[in-house]
Amino acid sequence: MNTVEKILKIESILKERKAKNKLLEYNSGKIKHQKQLAFHKCPKKNRWVFGGNRTGKTECGAVEVVYFARGCHPYRKIEKATSGWVVSLSTQVQRDVAQSKILKYLNPDWIEDIVMTSGRKDSYQNGIIDYILVKNIFGTTSRIGFKSCDQGREKFQGTSLDYVWFDEEPPYDIYAECRMRVLDKFGDIFATMTPLKGMTFVYDEIYLNKFNDENIWCEFISWDDNPFISEQAKKAMKSSMSSEELKSREHGEFLDLGGRVYPEFDENVNVIEPFDIPYDWQDKLSIDPGLKNPLSCHWYAVDYDGNIYVVAEHYDKEKDISYHSQKIHEISNRLNWHRNSNGMIEALIDSAANQTTLASIKSVSDLFYEHGILTNSNVNKDVFSGIQRVKAYLKNSEGKTKLFIFNTCKNLIREIKSYRWGKGDSPVKEDDHSMDELRYYIMSRPENKRPAKVLSEVEKEKERLIKGLRWRK
Repeated sequence: MNTVEKILKIESILKERKAKNKLLEYNSGKIKHQKQLAFHKCPKKNRWVFGGNRTGKTECGAVEVVYFARGCHPYRKIEKATSGWVVSLSTQVQRDVAQSKILKYLNPDWIEDIVMTSGRKDSYQNGIIDYILVKNIFGTTSRIGFKSCDQGREKFQGTSLDYVWFDEEPPYDIYAECRMRVLDKFGDIFATMTPLKGMTFVYDEIYLNKFNDENIWCEFISWDDNPFISEQAKKAMKSSMSSEELKSREHGEFLDLGGRVYPEFDENVNVIEPFDIPYDWQDKLSIDPGLKNPLSCHWYAVDYDGNIYVVAEHYDKEKDISYHSQKIHEISNRLNWHRNSNGMIEALIDSAANQTTLASIKSVSDLFYEHGILTNSNVNKDVFSGIQRVKAYLKNSEGKTKLFIFNTCKNLIREIKSYRWGKGDSPVKEDDHSMDELRYYIMSRPENKRPAKVLSEVEKEKERLIKGLRWRK
């Protein structure tokens, strides 16, 4: 066999292997589904993808399971056989969706054994699978188990797992039970779902991340993020859905977000990576004081075009003013934050901070002053007009954004996402401490800051002479 024949033979073998290995075809072309790749690359232990129909969300969940089972994850180091669950809403949905997708990427020669819940083993694609034993790259066997939420919480007890994949949103008790199953092995939870159930625990605990769990990551996938859907198909799907349904089916948005105070807030636009703020952009702090309730404090900067940047956050509760002052000074020192001519940090604060109580002859403002923080309580507290001004900074009449929040300000971001209208024209007075001091700051109407004019030596001398004349008078 000559060299050319050897090359052709090798190419033939490689093509045959690729044809058998569907996993190699996943997201491998010149055009890639970037949000699927972001999901696989994310190192966090609790990952959620919110997407509508045909956005590619289920595909990435199924592939992640096969990566874990085979031990060939392209972005994670897996060093042993794994055991995990695939959780669907019902056994029928399991068979038609999650199970089908996994079998699509699981080559038959990788399967060591299949145990059925119902149906024939020689026709496993058409039955309900209990678990699959998968040959992995270590020469051992991994196990993919299948569960359905209609089995009840008791069926989810007792096993230590490396991962759990939720295909669609589970009931809370099953989610909580599955978190216990991965606890021993510090395993992974990942979910792919269309948020059709509204403001459930997923909205609060995952999307809003109200407990500030550092292991949580979530992403929205829309039809436009999937490069493999044609414009014609998008148009056909849109024509059969209402505008409200499209929010969930096309964009993966939570269905009943109509009550949000700030629907203009777009995390992909208004939240940015931190950068070094120029010294002359620094403006003021804004504080909403609290003892049992959290004290919320943020550092605000304004650029030369009037764009506002929220650059740092202190948010804590059940602490005294001495503690809060120490933290404010520590963060200010780290930022090289400016002080006034008396060496004081300047901050806006709720006017209630001027009041004294029976327990103390000093107000909150007095106590801050003693710790080097000069507070100004002359703030506009009108809620409605304040909200309108915040809305204008989030997105003005031209669709432009003038409010940017560093992604390290996690509590402010969480509150702005969860801030909702209550009865009448007032927002719900709950978990709104950052929202109050954000309004105080924006209602202070920061002016555009322009660079100081650079004077020539002649102009400087002229200014000196003019000042001298004024002094003599």
